[in-house]
Amino acid sequence: MKAYERFLKYVEYPTMSCEESESCPSTEKQLKLARVLCEELLALGLDDARVDKDGYVYASLPKNFEGEANAIGFIAHMDTSPEASDTDVNWQVVEYTGVDILLNEEKQIYLSPSDYPYLTDYVGHNLITSDGTTLIGADDKAGIAEIITALEKIIESGMPHGKICVAFTPDEEIGRGADRFDVDGFGADYAYTVDGGPIGEVEYENFNAASAKITVQGVSIHPGGAKGRMKNASLIACEFNSLLPPDEIPELTEGYEGFHHLLSMSGEIELANLYYIIRDHDKEKFEEKKRGFIAAAKAINDKWGEGTLVLDMKDSYYNMKEKIEPCMFIVDRAKQAMEDVGIRPVVVPIRGGTDGARLSFMGLPCPNICTGGENFHSRFEFVSVEAMEKISDIIVKIVENAAKDGKK
Repeated sequence: MKAYERFLKYVEYPTMSCEESESCPSTEKQLKLARVLCEELLALGLDDARVDKDGYVYASLPKNFEGEANAIGFIAHMDTSPEASDTDVNWQVVEYTGVDILLNEEKQIYLSPSDYPYLTDYVGHNLITSDGTTLIGADDKAGIAEIITALEKIIESGMPHGKICVAFTPDEEIGRGADRFDVDGFGADYAYTVDGGPIGEVEYENFNAASAKITVQGVSIHPGGAKGRMKNASLIACEFNSLLPPDEIPELTEGYEGFHHLLSMSGEIELANLYYIIRDHDKEKFEEKKRGFIAAAKAINDKWGEGTLVLDMKDSYYNMKEKIEPCMFIVDRAKQAMEDVGIRPVVVPIRGGTDGARLSFMGLPCPNICTGGENFHSRFEFVSVEAMEKISDIIVKIVENAAKDGKK
């Protein structure tokens, strides 16, 4: 089966995760896809395929030759982003010619190179899109499809290979994908998350990340007699935001530039809430951004009274670069595999995070490789059929080269 055919099967299963849920997985519907994937792995001959009590799918293919070789893992996540619906996906496959793609005739929704200039890189490709009302879930069902397709190719070829470990995780999109990952039970010496973007990308640097919740307590009184007595929590929340660097926001940053990002805000006179994420690749700049939040909170409380604003700030994950650099052969192996199948590798920093970032700090070095998709978390998401097949070939080549190179 082709990678894209598997992907279109997985698209039929909505798997959006939920930040508010305290269960694992956060949504019951993720388990439906988990069970389907487990059955598929068993059918391929991975006899130990299983879904654990937390909804993680694990399986392995034993080493089939006498030589020494590392156990290599491949990981993707089953959930989709809460930022756009993945229910009732009306997908289409379009041979792209370089013009606007009509996604939805009734609503006149187009996928256009005027909005997404890199779309022209895909002229001649067959692109899978939605109808512009949902995402398609290439992040990261494309990664799942590519891993399983690669496994099928490896098994059918009879090629020598070391132990291959695979895992499909729940709740990556809400930052919990590695929370209950069984690193020891997984059994790999190192791994790759297949959770990136355009074909050729290799990533081993990600943001250091934190979250910040701001609670502002105000005082309400009739506006006719409010002078010197009212404390408008909503206005104080806006004042707090104004104390943060205005140019350090996602809309004005790129590459290695960090940011703070206001995810949501709500408020009335008596109470207001702000939710932020804080990101930077550089550890010291990351700490500096957090100190900026602390200073802004102090300034508000100095002005309006102690306890007016409460800052709850927590670290989420760190830059895996420090864990990957001591074993850079993992990255080099991915780059070589891409070159071997005719793809030019491009090492880029992740402006986000993956399960691999936290797994690297849990003892499993885990850089990230591409899936062939673009515009993730969006109704304008798309993935290339040709890229997906090529990425499954890259996975095969990683395994093949590792068997030849021996254990490191």
